[in-house]
Amino acid sequence: MNKKKLVQHTIFLALLSFYSFVSSAQTLPAFQMKLSNGKIFSSSEISHKKPLILIYFAPDCEHCEALMKQIFSQINTFKNTELVLVTFEPLQVLPAFEKEFQTAKYPNIKVGSEVKVLYLQKYYQLQHTPFTALFDKNGKLIVSYKDYTPLNDLIKKLKALEKK
Repeated sequence: MNKKKLVQHTIFLALLSFYSFVSSAQTLPAFQMKLSNGKIFSSSEISHKKPLILIYFAPDCEHCEALMKQIFSQINTFKNTELVLVTFEPLQVLPAFEKEFQTAKYPNIKVGSEVKVLYLQKYYQLQHTPFTALFDKNGKLIVSYKDYTPLNDLIKKLKALEKK
């Protein structure tokens, strides 16, 4: 292969790799989490009939707790949304969290732990919580927030999706 073709080929491969990375970063990644009842919930169980909000949190994080209080104070705003709340903490912390926020009352909410796998944490390169991501019903990323979630902005984007 001559030098010009080699350069073109290298550029093509680099662009293809970049495009693949950007494309995959823009969709919901495959993941699994363990629910407090010991069952496994995976991303393949998401209905894709309504938008999804994924929140990666730590139950003892002040910012996470504030976000959860804001969300649950406006829970009716999220009734047509799937909420998947994922932590890296052990399963033992989930029952207290679920009791505090009465998550069992809401069939559209799943709370679980990545236990030791930490796939989402690695995938999104998370170093702080909370991390919030809004996806449309097809699993396409609309917006994500690291560290701080401006709830009014999230709700505005969610309502725009619901109108589509």
